[in-house]
Parts: sequence; structure tokens; C-alpha cells
Amino acid sequence: MRKTIELRTHHREELIDITAQVAQVVHESAVRDGLVNVYAQGATAAIMIQENWDASVPIDVVNFLGKLVPPGVWLHDRQDNNGDAHIKAGLVGPSETIPVIDGRLGLSRWQGIFFCEFDGPRQKRSIVCTLLTDRT
Repeated sequence: MRKTIELRTHHREELIDITAQVAQVVHESAVRDGLVNVYAQGATAAIMIQENWDASVPIDVVNFLGKLVPPGVWLHDRQDNNGDAHIKAGLVGPSETIPVIDGRLGLSRWQGIFFCEFDGPRQKRSIVCTLLTDRT
């Protein structure tokens, strides 16, 4: 099964907790045991598993990546001024795969699934959720 989640971003860089939306896709799939792959479509976006209890963690991630990969110093900036966004997306990665256990996401208590926007704001971002199970 495959379903696409669409969202709107509001800042150039932000992490958006999409755990509830992915959990809903898993619920609708009726998969009891398997895997869900969560994939960000776009060369300047990523998916990250991170703590979702403390709102400062996503801010810390954005701030750290900003120090590690500063804007405005990359060759690609001559094209469309987002060289840092491409590098950040590549470092974090476009997808995460989460186990589905007894029909629920197999995340720990403090983990959440985050969509990482590095080149916003955007009217529409797409996240593809693909569920795999062995129904033999």
C-alpha cells in the first residue's frame, strides 16, 4: 500500500512532526506487522526520526545544521541560492523506515517522525508512505 501525505511549510528551515499523519496511514492500511517507509519528495527536504517531546530539539537540529552548513557560500547558490538546502537534505537523507508492530508504529516513547524543510516556505510538499508486509 502507498499513500502520499501533503503539507505546507511556513519557514525556510523547519522540522514538522508528521508522526500522527504516518500513524493514520498505518492504521488505514490494516497492516499488523511489517514496515513503513516514509520518503520526502524533493531535493531540499528530508525525513528524520528525532525526539518529539521537547520542542527545543527540532530548533536545535535546525540551528546545528545552519552552523555546519551555512548559507550563501556554495557554488550552487549561483543557480537558485539554496546550495545549503541541498547539502542539508543530503546529510539528513530522504527517508526513514519504521517497523509496524501489532498495527502501530514501532517508535520508542520519545521518538517522532519529522519532515525537514530546508528551502521553504512551500505551498506543497509531498511525503510518500509505502507499507510492506508479508501476508503469506
